[in-house]
Amino acid sequence: MSNLHSRASATAARARLGTLALAAAAVCAAHAQEGAQLVAQNLHAPVMNEVVVTANRTAQPLTDVLADVTIVDRQTIETSGATALADVLARLPGIELSRNGGPGTTTSLFLRGAETRFTAVYVDGVRMDSQAGSGGATWEAIPLSLIDRIEVLHGPAAAVYGSDAVAGVIQIFTRKGETGVAPYVGVGVGTYRTWRTEAGVSGASSGVDYALGLTREGSRGFSAKTDAKSNPDRDGYHNTGVTGRLGWQINQAHRLEGTLLHNESTSGYDVSMQDDRSYHRTRALGLNWQAQWSESYRTRVSVTDSLDRYETWPSPYLTDTQLRGYLLHNEWRLGAQQFTAALERREDHLENAPIDRSRSQNALALGYGLRQGAHTLQINARHDQDSEFGGKTTGSAAYGYEFAPRWRATASAGTAFRAPSLYQRFSMYGDAGLKPETARNVELGVKWLDGASSFSATVYRNNVSDLITFVGGPGPCPGGSGPFPGCYASVGKARYQGLTLAASHSVAGVRLHGSLDLQDPKNLDTGKQLARRAKRHATLGAETRLAQWTLGGEAQLSGRRFDDAANKNALGGYGLLNLYASTRVARDWQVVARVDNLTDKSYEVARNYATAGRSVYVGLKWAPQY
Repeated sequence: MSNLHSRASATAARARLGTLALAAAAVCAAHAQEGAQLVAQNLHAPVMNEVVVTANRTAQPLTDVLADVTIVDRQTIETSGATALADVLARLPGIELSRNGGPGTTTSLFLRGAETRFTAVYVDGVRMDSQAGSGGATWEAIPLSLIDRIEVLHGPAAAVYGSDAVAGVIQIFTRKGETGVAPYVGVGVGTYRTWRTEAGVSGASSGVDYALGLTREGSRGFSAKTDAKSNPDRDGYHNTGVTGRLGWQINQAHRLEGTLLHNESTSGYDVSMQDDRSYHRTRALGLNWQAQWSESYRTRVSVTDSLDRYETWPSPYLTDTQLRGYLLHNEWRLGAQQFTAALERREDHLENAPIDRSRSQNALALGYGLRQGAHTLQINARHDQDSEFGGKTTGSAAYGYEFAPRWRATASAGTAFRAPSLYQRFSMYGDAGLKPETARNVELGVKWLDGASSFSATVYRNNVSDLITFVGGPGPCPGGSGPFPGCYASVGKARYQGLTLAASHSVAGVRLHGSLDLQDPKNLDTGKQLARRAKRHATLGAETRLAQWTLGGEAQLSGRRFDDAANKNALGGYGLLNLYASTRVARDWQVVARVDNLTDKSYEVARNYATAGRSVYVGLKWAPQY
């Protein structure tokens, strides 16, 4: 009876929220002026003079970047009404999501079909990673509401960033203070008793700029597992995050800056019939000094520190990863040429009883770029000296040719690697003799960019050797002493190949955007499709302004996947429809409303793990407009 009552209450709550969304639409219609003028010029889209920094660790106009880069800015994040970082990223070209339940549970992102650990993640230049398990960033522990901008680099970048950048790099930026004072306060509520509060202030004066943001959010959630052997309780989450940035422009040539992101979260998950909980603490600290010695020469010195701590109870488990980084980056610009040279050190430490181990990597990275007429060239090389594996050299070369106005063809090739995590080497399932995973990538692309309109097509092939997988049974591994027989082994080969199409264009005041990925993530040893990745997935969206409202909708489509390496447990394809709307109800007040999974589609991204049904979120934000 309690379960029936709970479902009835949830249905009633969804109905009330659905009524609220319809009311918002009615208000929209009421506000529409006669003639309903459509205004396209205020809709945001990437433009040619936009600057990115992730491609080569230097500020570059988007037109000079040869790599496949996707940009998400603050306006896009805020108007989307999304509540989790992974949900925003999963709507971008080349990215898929897998999650063990709701937003607070273990989340995996596959960039171009590659494992989570093959994407290097940075927050304000601070490397984020976990040395527990197979490694990779903890997506569920990075709060979306504190993010100002996201840059996604598709394709290997180890020649610039070193270990881990096998599939690409995702760089996350928090707010930075600008002239004046800009406070904000926001609240929001949604289905599953989801709620959010946020507040912050930023500004700049007399050479000092600052930004501070706070967020507190949570949800009662829903049961993460759907099988009969798991606890049918609600697996909700609570999250508290803070970001800070303080900059001092000492003079025209020198700047000091400190950055902070700290987040703590608790969430429910199901292993058995007991009420299991997890606690996650994430921290990113950075200190940067930038010096402009002349018009052509500048340097940047960075010291960074990050923490990833994960604990569970009543089933006891604790793992603590700390990363420390040191970077000296030099940049020379001589006419159409650009030279870069960097010295970098990374230190990893893992405490995961009985593991208490450390390692380090020292690196020298060199880069050369040329933009001459219709030709663009970028060459990078890097040598990493690992304290345990010895030397590893990676390189990349890219060439672009503008064969017509606003059209450019590109070709690139590169190598990459990832050192095995400390857990893969020294846990009860580990093998200290594991080799680094290595990759060779080639790709061809064509791009068209005309103001707010764009089109790109990229075909790629990334072959990975010495892929580390968990081998069941006694197998070839020296381990197998844990409660589950088997251990990690460098016995696999994989190929990530595919075609990514992406486009955006405005027609009659409506901005259209979409992407299509046709990929084949395959285990070359078995010929099987890699788990939890579809061969086809796509997004399609439309956004417009009607009177004072911004209205948008998007469709997410994904083909069939398999939950296991043997391809015996199929996960059906699915299609989701999401709607969102935002408007200013007064000069300084903005309302955002969102409906996810409008058709209440039942689907899985991981076997026996639940996904959200129809969900509504409404937020109100105060931010003075000067």
